[in-house]
Amino acid sequence: MTRPQIALSEGIFVLEGDLLIGTVEGLDLRHGLAEAIDLSGVRQFDTAGAWAIVTLERRLQSAGLNPQITGASALQTDLIATLRQNMLLTEAPSTNGPTIADRLEQLGRKAVSSLQQTLAIIGFLGQVVATIFGLVLRPSRIRWTAIVHHMQQVGLNAVPIVSLMAFLIGVVLAFQGAAQLRQFGAEVFVVDLIAISVLRELGILLTAIIVAGRSGSAFTAAIGSMKMREEIDAMRTLGLDPVEVLVAPRVIALILMLPVLGIIANFSGLVGGAIMSWIELGVSPGVFQARLASNTGVWHLGVGLIKAPFFALIIGIVGCFEGMQVKGNAESLGHLTSTSVVLSIFLVIAADALFSIFFAILEV
Repeated sequence: MTRPQIALSEGIFVLEGDLLIGTVEGLDLRHGLAEAIDLSGVRQFDTAGAWAIVTLERRLQSAGLNPQITGASALQTDLIATLRQNMLLTEAPSTNGPTIADRLEQLGRKAVSSLQQTLAIIGFLGQVVATIFGLVLRPSRIRWTAIVHHMQQVGLNAVPIVSLMAFLIGVVLAFQGAAQLRQFGAEVFVVDLIAISVLRELGILLTAIIVAGRSGSAFTAAIGSMKMREEIDAMRTLGLDPVEVLVAPRVIALILMLPVLGIIANFSGLVGGAIMSWIELGVSPGVFQARLASNTGVWHLGVGLIKAPFFALIIGIVGCFEGMQVKGNAESLGHLTSTSVVLSIFLVIAADALFSIFFAILEV
C-alpha cells in the first residue's frame, strides 16, 4: 500500500499512490487552485478516495473553477459519480445574522410548542382529577400505603427546611419593617406587617416554592427513571393504570400535606418575627400576641390556606407530567427535571397573583 501524493503541476492536480481509507487522511486538499485533477497515477481506489476527490472538486468549484477529472478508470469514474450524487453539500456559513422572518418563525414555533404543552398538561390534569374522583367512589382501590409513604416524603421530611425558611423570613420582615417604621414612630405596626405578609402571602407561597423544588423534582426523577427502565410500559402490560398507581398517590399526598406545611411555616414565621421585634423594637411577646389577636382577622390565615390545595395540585401535576415525558436517556431526565421545577414555580407564582387579584376584588 503506497501512501498517496498530490502535486500541483501546470494548473493540474496530479495524484499518485493508493487512495484508500487508511492513507487518504494524509492528503492536503486545502491549498492551491487548478483546472483539472489527474488520477492516472492512482493505483488503488475506494470510497474514502472518492470522497477526497469530490471534496477537492467542490473546493475548486466554490472558487469559481470548473475542474475536469482525467485519467480515471471506468470503475473510479462510476464511484466518484455515485459519491457526488449522494454526498451532501456543505454550505458556507452565512455572515449575516438571522433575519426578521427567521426570528418570527422561531417565535411562532415556540408559541405553538408552548400551546401544545399547555394543552397536554390540561389533558393530563383532567385525567388525574377523573382518576382521583374514581378512587373516591371506589375507596377499595386507593393505595393507602403509597399515600402515607408520599405524605412522609413530601410533608414530614420537609418540616425542618420549611420551618427554618419561614423563621428567617419572619426575622427579615421584622428587621426591615422596624428600620422603616421607626422613622414614623409606628414600631408597633410591625406586628401587622409580619402577620399579614406571612399569613396571606409569604408563608404558603415560599412553602410551595420549596416543595416544588424538593418534591416536584423528586416526582419527575422517580417517574422518569421508571419510564427509562420501561417499568411503566410493563405496568400497562399487566393492566395497571400508571396514573392510578403512580400519579394519584403523589398528588393526594401533596394536597393533604401542603396546608399542614403552610400552617407550620406561618407559625415559624410569626415566631421569628416576634423574636426580632422583641430584640430590635422592644415589642414584648405578650404585646406581640395581643396585637396579633386583636388586629389580625382569621381570614388572613384562611386566604393563605385556601391557596394551598391549588398550589399542591399544580406542583403534583407538573412534576408527574414531566416525568411521563422522559425518553430513554439520562439527558432527557435531567432536562425535564429542571423544566419541572421551573414550570412549577412559575405557575405557582402566577396562580398566587391571580388569587391576590381575586381576593382584592372580593375585598377579603
